[in-house]
This record gives sequence, C-alpha cells and structure tokens, in this order.
Amino acid sequence: MRMMASRAGRSMWARAASAALALSVAAPLAAQTSLTIYNDGRVLVRRQVPMDLPRGQSQHTLVTGPMDPGTLFPLDPGVSFVAGSYDAGVDQQSALRRAIGRRLVFRVGKDTSSAEVIGVDPERYKLPDGTISFQAPGIPEYPADLVTVDPGYTFTVTSSEARKSLGLGYFVQGGGWAASYQIVIAGETARMMGQAVVNGGPLRVRDAELQLLAGRVSVAEPARAGIAPRAQAMMVAKNAYEAEAPTEEKVGEFHLYTLPGRNSLEPGVTTSIGLFTPAAARVHKTFEVHGQIPYWGGLAQYGQEDDVPVNITYTIERPRKTDLGDRPLPGGVARLFEADSSGRLQLIGESAMPHSPAGEDLHLAAGVAFDLTAKRVQTGYSTRRDTLPGGLRTVATADYRVTLNNAGATPATVYVVEERGGEWNIVSSSVPPEKQSSTRTRFAVPVPANGRAVLTYRVRILW
Repeated sequence: MRMMASRAGRSMWARAASAALALSVAAPLAAQTSLTIYNDGRVLVRRQVPMDLPRGQSQHTLVTGPMDPGTLFPLDPGVSFVAGSYDAGVDQQSALRRAIGRRLVFRVGKDTSSAEVIGVDPERYKLPDGTISFQAPGIPEYPADLVTVDPGYTFTVTSSEARKSLGLGYFVQGGGWAASYQIVIAGETARMMGQAVVNGGPLRVRDAELQLLAGRVSVAEPARAGIAPRAQAMMVAKNAYEAEAPTEEKVGEFHLYTLPGRNSLEPGVTTSIGLFTPAAARVHKTFEVHGQIPYWGGLAQYGQEDDVPVNITYTIERPRKTDLGDRPLPGGVARLFEADSSGRLQLIGESAMPHSPAGEDLHLAAGVAFDLTAKRVQTGYSTRRDTLPGGLRTVATADYRVTLNNAGATPATVYVVEERGGEWNIVSSSVPPEKQSSTRTRFAVPVPANGRAVLTYRVRILW
C-alpha cells in the first residue's frame, strides 16, 4: 500500500509539474517578473504568477527553476505560507532515487533488459531471476514521471481573499553584476563611459524588469556562488550610450539602478547595459615612489641600492554641478585609453575602482612608468638606547638618497612618499617635505627632461 501511495504521489507531482510548466510557458513573464541583482551573487526574484487562489488554505505547485527555498516569501498582504517542498533533483541520481520500487528498462547495445531498483548509495538492483546486482545491467531509461525537468516548489498557502494571481519573492544564487568603465584621455581632458555587466547566473527570464543594487549588503552566511568572471557567451542587449540611461535612486544606504525597458537573461550569457551618457572631466597624472621604511617595528640597516618603481596614478576630477560629479559611481574596473600618433586608442592602464559617492575624485592606478626610473639607498644609519618618558626606548637615525632619472622629452614631478606609524619625523631634506598626515610625508621632486634629480633626507624613528 505504501508503494502504491508513493507511486500515486509521484504521478500527482508529475501532473502538477507539467501543468505548472505549461502555465509558465503559456503566460509570458513580461509584466510579471522583476529582478534585483546584487554585487555579491544574489538575485532577488519578484514574480506575479497568474493562478486561481481561493480564500482560505490551498495547495499549489509552481515551476520556479533554481532558487533558495528558505528565502521564499509572499509579496501580497493577507497571504502567508504554511508549508512547502522544493524539488531540485534534475540529475540522474535524483531520478534513480525516485525509481526505488519501480522496474526500469535498461539498454544493452541493441537489446534491453529490466530490473527493479531497490536502493541507492550503493545502487542495488533486483534482476528478473531474483538475484541482486550492485551494478546497473545497462543504460537506464527513465519514465517521464520520474524525471524533474525544472526545479519546482509545492506549497500550502493561506489567503484572506480569493485572488487571480500570487506574488512571490525569493533569492537565487550565482548571478551578479559589476560596473565596467572606459576612460579616454586626451591631454587634460577625460571622456568617461560606464556600463553594467550583468550575469543572471542560472536564471532564464524573458522581458523582465531589471534593477542593479550597488553596495555591500551584509550576508548572514557565505555566498554559495558569485558572479562568473567570464561568461561562455557575450550578448550586448543595448549599446545604450545613445539609448535611455538607467534611473538611479537611494534605497537604505545603497544605490539602486533601474534599467530602462524590459530585459532578458539566459544562463551563460552576459548582458552589457550602458549606465550613463558619456561625460567629460578634467584629469591629471601623478608619479609616486614609495619608501621602504617599515610601517611598524624596528628600522634595520640596509646598504644595498635598489631599483624602485615609479607608479602612475590618474586622478579624474568630479566636482559637484558637473555631469560626472553629480552621480554616484558603482565600483568596478576602469580601463584607461590614450590615442597613438595615428589616432588608434591604446590601453594605458587598468584599475580596480571602489564605490565612489557623488563629488568624490577617482584615483586610478595605471601601472609603472617606463621612462621614469628610481634608485633608493640607505646612506647612513645609527641607533642608541635612551631613557625617555615611558621607559627605555630605541632611537634610530637613517639617511636616504633617491636618484630619479627621466629618459623622456617632458619634465615631470615625482612624489617620493614615506609612511610610518608611531613616533617619527623628517630631520632634514634637500627638498621641503609635505606632511600629509601623522603617518604620511611626501617630497615633490622636479625631474628635468632627459635629466636626473637627487633627493636626500634623514629620518628619526623611535620604538
């Protein structure tokens, strides 16, 4: 009797799932599906599903596709969930589990045989002669009622009134989005373009409202999947720099972008959508050489002269009351381009860009200079132990020389930066120091074209 009940239950599920699938195919989700995609891989799905929902308690089955069943909640007031069961077993092992107690046909070459599935983990089959085998007697052929084509949810719901549709909200893992920026530099002017690169993960939706939330929303547990860095295919839904731009608003402490029109998502396909009309801004370039004084702890003696990189940073100015300054920019990757002598754009830098509030300048690292080089050496060193307020302490004094060479035809200013926590100071220097904070001091060293400049300075450190 239990086996008959189990078979009847499976048949009922198969019929309900088929009906739900037919409903989902027959009723386009154009005006019924709304998605919010987060940077961390979560996708909030909101669906208005056409169905006859009676007053009181009723049971329904809905093909949902991949979802996190623990996040399901009703969107309509007066509706509450009582219980539910999510079937995501679309693989062969799940079909085999459903086949326990059933006789399956197995194909062996051009012939067939049959056996009753009596268990899994390990697999066990009862052959026609009554013997038990731990191996399948061939390739199994599963009846349709044992195979789940798409994950579905069977649930019991209570409604305060009869309805013609049910609003559902739930989360899906494995999607995500990121901002991608292209910045074309011409002298002191930059032209910035931005687009959202959207990955719907396992979702397959048609004509859905699409929203992107920028910011780091807390996660109660580690995300099980994030945005795929590279999709199997690339589809540009709109080259929307000339189309309608997304609208932006603040929700909570985050920024939400609602994309214009309706959008479709497919598994393995990445969609690119313009974030704003290209905007111009002023740009300037700086060169920095970072020191080698340890931030904490003691200062060691080191007499070898080392080559140190001259790092390039581009600053995009974004003052208020400008096209670029009045908009918050979601974090992503910024790529810098400059034209060569024939007008062809060349990549001259790629930088990770954090979320940037309106009115905040962008500081984009672009790599290491080619024509500007630097050498740094410690030329003097002494230590002593002194009794100072707070007890016996070590006082170290060190002298440094930084040699800067410019093989280019344009003069440049290179900033030599030293950073140190605790008690320390610059005792003397050949170029006036600029103290930017209690831990950071820099020297602005002009380097002539096809020339050389030398910076010397002495530091005093206590620990």
